[in-house]
Formats: sequence, structure tokens, C-alpha cells
Amino acid sequence: MAEDVDALVERLLAGNRRALARILTQIENDAPAGRRALSLLYPRSGRAHTVGLTGSAGSGKSTLVAALARVLRARGKTLCIVAIDPTSPFSQGALLGDRIRMQELTADREVFLRSMATRGNLGGLAPATAGIVTALDAFGKDAVIVETVGAGQDEVEVAAMADTTVVVLTPGSGDDVQAMKAGIMEIADVLVVNKSDLPNADLLARQLRSIVEASRSGRPTPIVRTASALGEGIEALADALEEHRAYIEQPEVRAAHRRAQARHQVLALARQRLIDRVVTMHSGDGRLDDLIAQVAARRLDPHSAADALIRE
Repeated sequence: MAEDVDALVERLLAGNRRALARILTQIENDAPAGRRALSLLYPRSGRAHTVGLTGSAGSGKSTLVAALARVLRARGKTLCIVAIDPTSPFSQGALLGDRIRMQELTADREVFLRSMATRGNLGGLAPATAGIVTALDAFGKDAVIVETVGAGQDEVEVAAMADTTVVVLTPGSGDDVQAMKAGIMEIADVLVVNKSDLPNADLLARQLRSIVEASRSGRPTPIVRTASALGEGIEALADALEEHRAYIEQPEVRAAHRRAQARHQVLALARQRLIDRVVTMHSGDGRLDDLIAQVAARRLDPHSAADALIRE
């Protein structure tokens, strides 16, 4: 198997899209072949500009990503797009709607589009997103854009993976309040007021400016107004992304950012694998069901039950 994976990796590095697609599937399924591929690809990654784009449902993220992709291609940039779609908590199935919305981009050989389901994961990303981004980065494109599922303020997870995080807000949807919530403003490297042709766009932009000026911590966060369906403001957004990339390419900023990314990825993977191990061990012997029954009957509190699982 290792030889097959090694051959696939070599084909991926040579620009073979079919090999890339096969490896992405293995990574998404957390298969041994996927882990082997990541171990080979990781040293070859770290060159692409990774952009995470998040915001509430209905903010027009998919349309914005498609418009941004067209502008970047016009500037000669090559790119990959990872579009995350919500998953049924029952069947784990998903309608990969972003692939439908971005169908026009699939004809461009310099754009690689991958749709993924969250598979019930919180934080707006699928569990394998970081690995998928690593493989796409090693594929040699200039930029990798990750569009989160659109659940709202829980989507701060994307900031730990991206070089530049874009938070998309819209007027008249309560996003003025959303922006004040803990976590949202802190993760934004670029703020976008999308659908700026709607009423109250000026008001939302002024409110965001007041929040940004009141925080005044480190680099000021640019606020870009766009109307993605009309193609307005997209050039300004692309400029803001380039400016932020130049900022993080400063040696001291880049080093600190990469350490933070590495720390988050290592701890997130370790946490998930420890949980998987505990569940696997105690599902077979009935201990997990026994503890759950005790908690449900109020004979044991959840903290003590969790401590018992870990201790045993």
C-alpha cells in the first residue's frame, strides 16, 4: 500500500488532478493511506496563501467566493477552493450545494474545487479540513480558499487554520449584534460588509468601524464593502487579502503564526484521537453504556463519568 501511496503523491506533486482527488478522499476518510500521504506532503506545503472565509448563513459567502475566484484568476493566480456544507446529524449525508453554485469555475483547469461535509463537526469545518488544505497547498496552487458551513459565531475554528480570516456580515440580518459577540471580531483579519447595495449597509459599516477603532489592538482590521452578486468591491477585497499576506510574511509575524497553527493542529488531533480511543475501548465492554445510564438516572454526574472513562 505504501508504494501505491508514494506513487500517488509523486503524481500529485507533478500536477495530476486525479491523484489529488484520490488522496483527498483517503484524507477525508482518515484512512491509513491518507495519513501516509500527509506525512509525505506536509514538508512540501506552507507556500500557498490560505484564506478562511466565514459568516452567518445567508450572508452570500458562496457567491462572494466565486466572484473572488474570478478576480484572482484575472490577476493570474491559481487556486483551490474547499467548500464545507452542513451534514445531517442522522444520516451524515449532505447536499454539496456549493459545488452547484460554483459550477462555472469547474471548467477552469487552474481552479480545483472540493466540497466537503462537516460530518457533524462543530466549528464550521469538517474534521479533515486541515489535512485537505495541506494536500491542496502541496499541489502547488497560489491560494487555498476555505468557505465554512455558515453556522455563525461557532466558526472561530477556521482562524486557527487560515493565514487570513475573512468574516462576512450583511446589513439587516442582525450581524451588527453578531459582530459584537466574543470570538467573531477577534478572528477577523478582514471584515466584509456583503450585499452592500441593501439598506443599512452604511450603518453596519459605521458600527463595525466603531468596534474596530475601540479595540485598537495590533494591526487595524480593514472593512471592505462588497455586492458579490453585482461584482462590486471584489477588487478591493482581493487587495485587502494581498495586503494581509504581505503583513504575515514578515519573518517575526510568520514564525509566531505558524507556531500557533502547529500547536492548534497537534492538540486538536490528539484530543480527537484520545476521544476515539476511549469510546472504542468502552463501547465494546458496555462500560460506556453503563456510565451513560447512571448519568441519565442522576446517580452520577457527567464530570465524574468522564473522569471514570479516562481513568479506566
